[in-house]
Order: sequence, then C-alpha cells, then structure tokens
Amino acid sequence: MSRARLVVLASGGGRTLENLQEQILAGRLDAEIVLVVLSKSGLGAEQRATRLGLPVVIIGKESHPDRSERDQALLAALDAAAPDLVLMAGWLQLLPIPERYEGKVLNIHPSLLPAYGGRGFYGHHVHEAVARDRQPISGCTVHFATEAYDEGPIVLQEAVLLPADAEPDAIAALVFAAECRAYPDAVRAILAGEARWVAGQVCWSETAADGLSRSR
Repeated sequence: MSRARLVVLASGGGRTLENLQEQILAGRLDAEIVLVVLSKSGLGAEQRATRLGLPVVIIGKESHPDRSERDQALLAALDAAAPDLVLMAGWLQLLPIPERYEGKVLNIHPSLLPAYGGRGFYGHHVHEAVARDRQPISGCTVHFATEAYDEGPIVLQEAVLLPADAEPDAIAALVFAAECRAYPDAVRAILAGEARWVAGQVCWSETAADGLSRSR
C-alpha cells in the first residue's frame, strides 16, 4: 500500500514543516511530503525544504500579483501533486477551497479556538494577545480549513498551562511544543479514518477518541 501524499503550505520559518518531515523519517507518520508550496522566496521554510530534499514551488503575491491567477496557480499545483491531505503550516494567505478539497485541508492555529482566532491573529500576534490578557491557559488547535479564517471544524486541541505573567516568547515555546505533538496526531487520525469530515463536521470513531484521550 502506497504512503499518503502530503502537500505542505508555508509562509514562515518552516519549523512545522521540519517537524512533520521528522515524524515521517522516524516512522511515526506513514506519509510522504510530495510538495512544499511557499508564499514567497527567501523564507526560512525554503531553506529547510531544500535541506530536507523536498520539492518546492513559489506561489504568492510576488510571483502572481493577480489574486485570481494566484488562486488558479495554487489549485493547479495541488491538483498536479494529487495530495491525500494539504497541510497549512504557517500559511498566511486565504486558500481557495473548492468542493474537491473540502475535508482535505488542515490548518494548525496557535491558540484554543475560537479564542484569539480570525483575521490578524497569527503567529506572535496571538501570543502577544494572550500575554496581554494574562491568560492562565493557551494551546493549539488543528482544524479543517474553510474559506473563512480559523472557522473550520476542529479536529483536536491541546491546552498548555502558562506560568504567571508569561511573556510572549515563553508562551510561543510552550504552544509550539504542543503543536509538534498535536499536528502529527491529527494527521495520523485522519489518514487512518479515525477522524473524518462529514458534512462540514468532524466525526471521531469512539475507540479512537478514547485512545487519544488516554494517551494525552
């Protein structure tokens, strides 16, 4: 049986991309990254992808200034790669999701959605807001992506306790450690059919949900 085909979309340093590839190389994720799509050249993610030997294509505002042409190019690249799942890893552009990709696109967000989600809440902006509000808990959310920012159905979340008066950098480190666990867990569950997109909702098999709860 062939391994699952993954396409990763990235707009930043590429740490999530590298974590996913490390999971694959360690045999903990039965998949292969067949394409990395970057929103512009010169990103840390490009350097990581090159070092990891992963194929890269640039599709963003610089390479495709016209929005409709950019969307068409992106969908054409996805279709050519024939992915089982598309994984957004710090992707900062709104992704067109036609019907054929519903339930096949995942995103990870550095907060416990719906808190600190939506337009403008990404990366360090989230952690700065959490620190400003002196929240005792933060975490990450893996969800199916839709054409609205951070509003797709949630696959799983992992919460982390924060020290009193935690600074944004400390929060970011704790949340990223959770992301490194949660994203591969979600991908494995979906590829195994344990978590499924059904009519715009996430359905977990009862045994899978129980097992994941006990393992955390």
